[in-house]
This record gives sequence, C-alpha cells and structure tokens, in this order.
Amino acid sequence: MAYASGRSISNADTAGRSARASRVSSRSDLFPRLVAMQKLADAQNFAVYRMSGSGLPAKQRLICELENWGSANASLHKTFVDAYGDALIEHVEKSLLPLAWAGSHDRSFPGAIGMAPFVVRLPDGLVPFSGLAFPVRLGAIGNGFVVFTGDDLDPPNDMVVELHGRACQVMIDLLSLDERRVAAAEALSEREIACLQLAGDGRISEEIADKLGLSVHTVNAYLGSATIKLDSVNRIQAIAKAIRLGYIS
Repeated sequence: MAYASGRSISNADTAGRSARASRVSSRSDLFPRLVAMQKLADAQNFAVYRMSGSGLPAKQRLICELENWGSANASLHKTFVDAYGDALIEHVEKSLLPLAWAGSHDRSFPGAIGMAPFVVRLPDGLVPFSGLAFPVRLGAIGNGFVVFTGDDLDPPNDMVVELHGRACQVMIDLLSLDERRVAAAEALSEREIACLQLAGDGRISEEIADKLGLSVHTVNAYLGSATIKLDSVNRIQAIAKAIRLGYIS
C-alpha cells in the first residue's frame, strides 16, 4: 500500500520493525503506545480488533482485544461493530487503505481534501463518533484493525502513514503475545509435532500415516488437535504458527 508521500507499508516493512522493536511481555505494554498514537491522531479513544473465524467472510467476526472506551461506554463496541463490522471484514481482504467515517455529530470529517485519496470513506452518521480504522493484514499470522475515534479527526497525510505503520507493529506484538500464551498453555505433543512437521514438508495424511505407522484417521486427529491448540483456522495456518513458535522447521 503506497501513499502520495512515497512511503509504503508492507509486510516486509512491518517485519523489519518487529525485529527492531523491544519484545512486549504483556498487553499492558501496548497501552502506552496506543495512547501515544491516540494523541498523534488527536483522538479521544482507541480500540484494537482481531479477526476471528475461518477464511470465509460469512464466518469471520471482529474481536475487541484492547480498548479504552471504559465501562461507561461499553455499548460503543457493539454499536461500532453492528454499523461497520461487515464492511471492515470485507475491506481487509481487498485493500490496506485506512477507512474513515464521520459520526452523527460531525458530518464534515475528514475535512482535508488532501486526505481523501488515501482513505476509503465509509457511510457517515451510523455511529455517534468519527473515526479512522487502520487495517493490518499479516497472512497466516492474522488480520485486524487499529481504530481511533473522536471528534474533528483530521490528521495530515504523513501522520496517517505514520499511524498505519505503528498500527502494524501493535498488531504484530499483540498476536505474538497470543501465540506465546497458547504455546505455554497447551504445548503440542510429540505426535502432533511429528504430524505437523511432515505436513509442513508437503506430505498428505496417507503419506504421514505410512511414515509414522499410524492410521489416516489418527493422523488427521493429531493434526486437528494441533490446529485447535494453535488457535488456527486450518492446517496451513497451524503449520505457519508451529514454525514461528519453534515446534517445527
């Protein structure tokens, strides 16, 4: 995804940032970074959403992982997802341009004409607050959005690019935390690892069964349980996560 300034955001860029960034140990480590981004955007609140479910859009949904709306505004999450959830899920599969919308009390957002080519405008007035949603698409790692809401949001183009880059890093760190938690809570068995390794080498279930002296049914059961433990939607994603977690090579 490229912006007029010549800067771009890609998986390679975010991977480089990930290697340079300090490793976070808990979700609380992400809050100061999100608050700093909120201030840059001149927003009042933030929320981080992870996409959950299988690869079929009809089965996907947005899970709010972090937010600072507070208990007094607990209904805002449902209001936002009901209004724009389907549009966000459809958008991330097609484009990495940020999304913008005006709240019911702020029909002028985004006000800067120069900002228009670099965002996709959602229907206005469906929620009481204006906002910017930055899509993050990380393939097998996962997809999601970092959202900022408030009144009179109007960041310049270079700030939109900067915020999007930071949003990618936040999502990478959040998903990495989840993967480490899964690894600690539900370690894979030796048989599950062996089946995943052979599947990662390109072998089908029948070949894995022959190699390990197991039935095809048992192989599929091991692969299925490993996929569940790794919180993956299919075998391919489970293999990718197992590689990142060091279970297989």
